[in-house]
Amino acid sequence: MPDHSHQIRLLRDLADALEAQSNPADDPFTPHPDTQLIIAARHTSRGQLNYAVPDALQLQRRIRRFNADSGVPHGDLVAIALDTFLRAKGYPPELASGPTA
Repeated sequence: MPDHSHQIRLLRDLADALEAQSNPADDPFTPHPDTQLIIAARHTSRGQLNYAVPDALQLQRRIRRFNADSGVPHGDLVAIALDTFLRAKGYPPELASGPTA
């Protein structure tokens, strides 16, 4: 009998991502409205995020390809992906005074 625990975990993560959004979209990876506002703000301050990640995942290559296909800047893609994941896991940002703080 096949072990479906990995598939169950992925489905739970997807359900968590949908629940973390204030207005779930058809696409569960649509950024949270606050995240969209922050990324779209012209004068949003930005910081460098440097982490060693497994080369086998080819993240840099995949990010470049996604950017070429979508036009989404590399930093915005990383911010959206991490924000969506962390919100789904119960770690939303603590926004001081609205989404552009």
